[in-house]
This record gives sequence, C-alpha cells and structure tokens, in this order.
Amino acid sequence: MAILHKATLVPSKLELIASYLPQQPWFVPGDPAQPVLLGAYRFDDPAGEVGMETHLVAHGGTVYQLPLSYRGAPLPGAETWLVGTTEHSVLGKRWVYDACADPVYVSALATAILTGQQEAEQFVEVDGKLEPRPGTAAVKGSGTPDGVIPPLEPQPPVTAGGVTVIDAGALRLEIARRVAPARHPGQLTLDGTWAGREVPVRLASAERLP
Repeated sequence: MAILHKATLVPSKLELIASYLPQQPWFVPGDPAQPVLLGAYRFDDPAGEVGMETHLVAHGGTVYQLPLSYRGAPLPGAETWLVGTTEHSVLGKRWVYDACADPVYVSALATAILTGQQEAEQFVEVDGKLEPRPGTAAVKGSGTPDGVIPPLEPQPPVTAGGVTVIDAGALRLEIARRVAPARHPGQLTLDGTWAGREVPVRLASAERLP
C-alpha cells in the first residue's frame, strides 16, 4: 500500500523527467515536444522509507519507462543516477534517483516478478483519512505466490540497446527502457497496461543464474 500526500513538487516529476530523459544513451531523438505521461505505477517499500514510482512516457513516437525512487536523504554511492532534487510541500527536500540503481527498488521489482504481485494500491491522506486513488497503469508479475526470492546483491545497472540489466547475485533483472511488445518465452516477466495499451506489454523480466 502506497500512501500519498496532497502536495506540490518544485520542480515537478515531469519536469525532472523532461530534463533527464534526453541525456540518456537509450533516448532516441525525435519530436522536440515535451514528453507526455501515459501512466505510472508504484511499488511499496515495506520499511516505508523509499517511494518508488515508475513512469511510462511518450516522446517522439517512442514509449519510455523510467523507474524513479524518492528518498529523504542522498543514497550513498548513487550520484551517477541522481535525476535531481525536488521540494515536496509536505515532506521537504527529496532526492530523486533512477531507481534501477536503488537496492530497494531492485528488491521490490524482483519480488513482484517472482511472486506474481501487482502494483501497490494507492491512497491519499485527506483530513486524517485514507482515500483510494485510482492507478494510471497496472502491472503483474508472471511468477507465483510461492516464488522464492534469492539473496540479492545488486550491481550497478548497465544499459545497452534500450534495456537495462541488473546483475543481483543469483538473479538477473532486465528493465525495458524503450517499451516494445517483445516476448521472451521461458522468462519470468512483469507485464503492464495503461490507457491506450489494453494488451499487456513486457516491462521487465527476471532470470535465475546458476
């Protein structure tokens, strides 16, 4: 369960994305218009410390996937993957990272894929009460509830050809940066839909290593 606040962010998430996206090697230059948000989904941090939200945006005819993590303090050793900072009107200064380099996100993604979980339910706190907030993208892992999560030791992410690979010990994760309806038989996957995309598309996958 993700608890959200009615708040203002300066700069906004989309402004951060618009600045970050063109700098990435997996970005394909195209229409100079600003990226358009298609949908987003969240994972839950069991410790309640790290916010995790993955944005699906369109730019120049390509759909991109940008997992972001939100932290109340800098993540040691992750300066390379800092997207920027923002002032949250409720929580104060937040450090925003490319979540592929955040171990909390890596654990959440692996858990969703291997155990068949869906995106976190979202609630907004209003006058001390939690009100449901409809999501704008839906995801589901192809694993089963009894799926075993191996010990994870995430290495720095490596991106090539529009796919980010994270070697995490006994598990290798792949995150599609440029989203396409490709299928990889035999892999455990995270598939998603959003408005305008009714047929699930692969967003990420996991492979157990020897």
